[in-house]
Amino acid sequence: MSLRAAIVGGGTGGHVIPALAIARELRDRYSAELIFIGTSRGIETRLVPQAGFSLRLVEIGQLKNVSVIRRVRTISNIPRAVFACRKIFSEFQPQVVIGVGGYASGPGMLAAILMRIPTLAFEPNLVPGFANRMVARYVSAAAVHFEESRRYFRNPRVTGVPVRQEFFSIPQRRFSPPGSVLVFGGSQGARVLNQTMIDAIPKWKELGINVRHQTGERDFERIDAAYRQANFPAQVSKFIDDMPSAFAQADLVVCRSGASTVAEITAAGKPAIFVPFPFAADDHQLKNAEALEKAGAGRLIRESDLTAERLGQTVGELLDNSAELANMSANAHRLSHPSAAKEIAEMATNLAHR
Repeated sequence: MSLRAAIVGGGTGGHVIPALAIARELRDRYSAELIFIGTSRGIETRLVPQAGFSLRLVEIGQLKNVSVIRRVRTISNIPRAVFACRKIFSEFQPQVVIGVGGYASGPGMLAAILMRIPTLAFEPNLVPGFANRMVARYVSAAAVHFEESRRYFRNPRVTGVPVRQEFFSIPQRRFSPPGSVLVFGGSQGARVLNQTMIDAIPKWKELGINVRHQTGERDFERIDAAYRQANFPAQVSKFIDDMPSAFAQADLVVCRSGASTVAEITAAGKPAIFVPFPFAADDHQLKNAEALEKAGAGRLIRESDLTAERLGQTVGELLDNSAELANMSANAHRLSHPSAAKEIAEMATNLAHR
């Protein structure tokens, strides 16, 4: 039986990358016809067409971390965005609508609920974002990453976050002193992580460790020059295209704690030091990091507490304790979900054919 599905939402890679994994699974396993609905401001404008999927755009702004005037304008635009989504659904006739969070997710899911189209909410963070909170009690079902997230939704199931299969195939690394550290702050880089790594160069020299550092584009030249000036042989790059390979060569990862990063860390079973982005909507990065620290799968350093001394001490302690690294790795693996995309696609198909 043919299947038509609409995926609504986007904005950041944390929303769009898992959405694309779900879309591929629906297309390849169920021969589904798919449409994405996003906004012109999100990363979906590049990634969705690049992946070969159809994308329709609606107008809706931000509600978090914006001025009161901007928030009022966004709220006043919601009915118009809902109407635009209803029009798209009337044309496309989806049998299920999957909300992945982000700008277009709220209006898209509201439109589907009003039209009595089955809905599936996907929530990668421990605490749902605004869009998913708005529709949580009205959706047909929800796919969540954390057990603690189930309480927000109707018919929830813990599926995890879809990540590339290569992360699950990374062989367990045998620790060999002095150790290797991978540092990245998302595709844009994180200025505070970049600067702290430079400030801590005396500690890295003392430890004798290998450092691989993704800086993002804007900081690359400055950070690369700082390592060279300090005569420290770090491997520095703007972007790392083959992240599974970079993970494979690392004993420890220093990173943010967005949903996709957390999912990749657990898939690879990598010990990590998380420095959450403090301005993430609903402080979801902090809550993600706290959940992994509680499970013994990572260490948390708040950005307000991040200094070269604190980071250097934590890295040194972990690399000096191979048993602790192995324990963190095992705990991270236990939180991974190798079948996430398959399970979410299965949930969507069951809703569509109910």
